[in-house]
Amino acid sequence: MGRAVTVRAGGLLVVGDVVTDIVARHRTPLAPGTDTAAAIRTVPGGAGANVACWAAHWGCPDVRLLGRVGADSARWHEEALTRAGVRPRLVVDPAAPTGTVICLVDGGAAAERTFLSDNGASLRLSPADWSPSLLDGVARLHLSGYLFFAAASRASAAEALASARARGVPVSVDPASTGFLAELGVERFLAAVEGVEMLVPSRAEAEYLTGLPDPADAASKLSRRFPSVVVKLGTDGALVAQDGEVRGRVPALPARARDSTGAGDAFTGALLAARLGGAGLLDAATEGCGAGARAVERTGGRPPHPGGPPSPAPPRPRAAPRPRRPAGH
Repeated sequence: MGRAVTVRAGGLLVVGDVVTDIVARHRTPLAPGTDTAAAIRTVPGGAGANVACWAAHWGCPDVRLLGRVGADSARWHEEALTRAGVRPRLVVDPAAPTGTVICLVDGGAAAERTFLSDNGASLRLSPADWSPSLLDGVARLHLSGYLFFAAASRASAAEALASARARGVPVSVDPASTGFLAELGVERFLAAVEGVEMLVPSRAEAEYLTGLPDPADAASKLSRRFPSVVVKLGTDGALVAQDGEVRGRVPALPARARDSTGAGDAFTGALLAARLGGAGLLDAATEGCGAGARAVERTGGRPPHPGGPPSPAPPRPRAAPRPRRPAGH
């Protein structure tokens, strides 16, 4: 599977979470009350940041990211994003640390993962951090679903969505988490993403949002509300629905799973890069499956760095940097 190479004029702006992932791969079941051997790594992550990095890796030459981090690791994350080909616009939170996610990855064939999430600064993105000027030169806006699970970041997402619709910029959303969807409520989430051009849920998210046990039925129902729906099915590939009907299915590519963390983000990043390159939804979903297959063979949610691996862990800052806001304020 190759990368998309021809990209239309205009970049991709991702608004979403930037977090520090602590990935623990354990080959035996967790042993409550005692030790379980594991291989543990600290890597940059966050669904929004991962999507941006994979879009850049898949050939999109102009990828931008708006997110909020803490002073504890702002420089480390900025460096990692820049090396991945992303133009970061990171707002440094004066009070909260960067979000941290502990990813417990089992040793099974699918390398399934369980997350323990401390959102930290990531969901404290506020409407004051947004400016319509961030859309200058942008052909597509992507919103991480995690933004909709806290009041401040949900308001920021609403501002971004309204600005994009006013400019005619298509918007995509990945619902991100069935656990957080359950806390927010299906109807509140669907109301918050009204006007989105493309929804990119996982199988579990599509089924949860519709109450239907079959992903094809769920995709069909969602596509009556959103113009385009692409459902990620993991090892079963993906399916595409429009106008209330499933338009096609794309098979997964064979892969030797090591860590499924960020595989859905890789799919979404490649999907968006391909769409910006002029690909149809089915071809773009095929690219997404290619990226997902590559992602599960790596530890963490990011593509390989062209210049080698990033620093192994966030360095201790010498002094807390002053809060920064993106250009346009």
